[in-house]
Amino acid sequence: MGAAAIDLLYWRNVKQSGAVFSSVLLLLFSLTQFSVVSVGAYLALAALSATISFRIYKSVLQAVQKTDEGHPFKSYLEMEIALSQDQISKYADKILLYSNTCMKELRRLFLVQDLVDSLKFAVLMWLLTYVGALFNGLTLLILAVVSMFTMPVVYEKHQAQIDQYVGLIRTQVNSVVGKIQAKIPGAKRKEE
Repeated sequence: MGAAAIDLLYWRNVKQSGAVFSSVLLLLFSLTQFSVVSVGAYLALAALSATISFRIYKSVLQAVQKTDEGHPFKSYLEMEIALSQDQISKYADKILLYSNTCMKELRRLFLVQDLVDSLKFAVLMWLLTYVGALFNGLTLLILAVVSMFTMPVVYEKHQAQIDQYVGLIRTQVNSVVGKIQAKIPGAKRKEE
């Protein structure tokens, strides 16, 4: 994750983080009420209204003051926005690596290469059926965005207490997993 993203999530610049957080939440809440097409069209209309209004304002101002400043968006129009072949290749390689890794892991889990990992995956999928019954994908996305902007700051302020409780939970979970592995034949994990 880039330094700019980390600064954004840790609220280093409160105005910038607040603007991004509130605009993303507004977009997601809009999507809960309207279709993606409607939200996209309204956003495009709002952007066009702002840029057309600004262009007309600058044109009138230039006519009244008799100046020749040119197009107000000239620097943006001349900016290069094309992706290079190297950038596309780099991102395609990352996507390919991630896809291959996911496919290998799913094959390993579904074909029960390791019984314990496949059972953990089955329990996770079973739990996700309950999550899916309670929340839709958009609600989960809203919760994820809120968590992304709040949890890093909370962890940073209360790191010692959180680490202590996570350690206790991890110890208990490892104890329970060890007991289960001891009772299931063939579920002994290899020493890594």
